[in-house]
Amino acid sequence: MCDNDSLDDMVEHLGRNDALSRRRFGALSAGLGLVAMLPRAANAAEVSEQEVEIKTSDGTADAYFVHPTKGQHPAVIIWPDIFGLRPAFRQMARRLAESGYAVLVPNPFYRLKRAPTSTPGANLQDEATRNMLMGMSRSLTPDTQVSDTQAFIGWLDGQASVDRKRKMGTTGYCMGGPITMRAAAAFPDRIGAGASFHGGGLATDKPDSPHLQVPKMKAQYLIAIAANDDERDPNAKVLLKEAFEKAKLPAEIEVYAGTKHGWCPPDAAVYDAAQAEKAWARMMALFEKALA
Repeated sequence: MCDNDSLDDMVEHLGRNDALSRRRFGALSAGLGLVAMLPRAANAAEVSEQEVEIKTSDGTADAYFVHPTKGQHPAVIIWPDIFGLRPAFRQMARRLAESGYAVLVPNPFYRLKRAPTSTPGANLQDEATRNMLMGMSRSLTPDTQVSDTQAFIGWLDGQASVDRKRKMGTTGYCMGGPITMRAAAAFPDRIGAGASFHGGGLATDKPDSPHLQVPKMKAQYLIAIAANDDERDPNAKVLLKEAFEKAKLPAEIEVYAGTKHGWCPPDAAVYDAAQAEKAWARMMALFEKALA
């Protein structure tokens, strides 16, 4: 994932943003598994959902898979943020599936623990929670990200609901943003679209910075940047724009006004419904264009 310095900065940001605390959504997520209600897709398709297990080079990953009950559809892998696979991401995946996609949300920390890997209302201001989540995040490396993506692509391509003739998409939130970029670079002939939402450490001065992977990609991109992340590192968007322009790859890179790091998942204390809907609409436009 992103280097440790970037990870520390992200966690610090999330800790400050958690001043309102995720506890206000805890009761919701502990019950029906739903959080802030998201709009349903127009003409939403009937979907089928299941918890699945996928063999990888390092063991067995638990994951959530949801897809329309009829036909074959482009596949999308969603990489969660540091709080992991949970009801909010199942809700977003179901919404995407209702729009005609076969969607997989893996537990990125399966090597250490099955989902849920954080408790409802987990608060990064709590030192024990912060240390646990950071420890799990640091267990991921660029190599594990690529090997996991390979396993997930292989599994998806074996599903009857997946249209293997169409390109695949991948999205990532916070720490998931860099994973999408490494995945798109490692599997350019399979991944045709990527989207990063308040991704951390996408463009750094480190030799393994994700933005240096852009020349290996064939994917079109959406990069939605939190306003306070941009204030902290305004040069990141410049480096990203330069990288995609040089590679001649279409990329929509935008700072979302007034947002705080982590604003997209509907269980976040800093959830911004209006801006999250804008980012979702831009992702849907990208997928319609790039996964045709």
